[in-house]
Amino acid sequence: MRVRCLLAGLLLWAGAALAQDCPVLLQPSAGQWRQFEAEAVDRGPLWRLRRDGHDSYLYGSIHLGKPAWQFPGPVLREAWAGTEVLALELDPGDPQVLQALRQLPPMSLDLRSRHRLQAQILAACLSERALAGLHPLLQLAALTSLAGRADGLDPAYAQEVALLARARREGRPLQALESAAEQMAALVPADAAAARRELVLGLEQLEKGRLRPLLRGLAEAWERGDLQALAALDPPCNCPDDEVERVQLQRLNDGRNETLARRIAALHATGKRAFVAVGALHMSGPKALPGLLRAQGFEVEQLLPKPH
Repeated sequence: MRVRCLLAGLLLWAGAALAQDCPVLLQPSAGQWRQFEAEAVDRGPLWRLRRDGHDSYLYGSIHLGKPAWQFPGPVLREAWAGTEVLALELDPGDPQVLQALRQLPPMSLDLRSRHRLQAQILAACLSERALAGLHPLLQLAALTSLAGRADGLDPAYAQEVALLARARREGRPLQALESAAEQMAALVPADAAAARRELVLGLEQLEKGRLRPLLRGLAEAWERGDLQALAALDPPCNCPDDEVERVQLQRLNDGRNETLARRIAALHATGKRAFVAVGALHMSGPKALPGLLRAQGFEVEQLLPKPH
């Protein structure tokens, strides 16, 4: 299953980890935070977008991270300083998020699926009611985002979280590229049978421990800004579920890119210099955002990783 933590970081922390043998949120000391900031290096892919006489920047983000990743390196700091608005896939403060959650199509689970999902909630060290009320696929997304905690990867340290916190400290405006309803439609297929297939596949991957090495590989590739490695991860398993994953990827990734590109272009056309952060998996493949933005008339220059 491709990583689909679009909203998961907003859904998790009502149920804290209680068991002693469970991974907990890493909380560095004040001295460690100062050291992380002083030694910050650039991570992830970054492009300059030039059109209409001014620049914006496109950053490939990741939806989980480590404490040291909260601080940008010199190239990212310069890009941030040259912009005035932060654009993310979603505005987490949008009151429409709760409304969109309520409007998701219902999904009934058989007893076995309910037990399997509950077992994974407990295995993730959440309370039994931590994710109660959420659509089962949103519960699965939250559990997926927690699978890397044993390797020090936590959604609390996602790039979007760090960027949003910095924007709020500075009073920088936030622009959402998608609505809450659009995000929910990406996470949850309208067809009930398709939703059940995705849930069964996701539960199987959690139960078999497949997600932890995938998340670790994604994080390592993202840290290097290695788009080729990112695109190559999560290969087909040559099993009957391949088609489920292909349809899911189209809905979550490629199917959204043209709309994202148009909205980035529209924001730039207002004259605002934007720092745009979108999941790094949107930066690869035949409908990669940098290519779509070139088609929108932008001069697109990759700044990170730096050319050799």
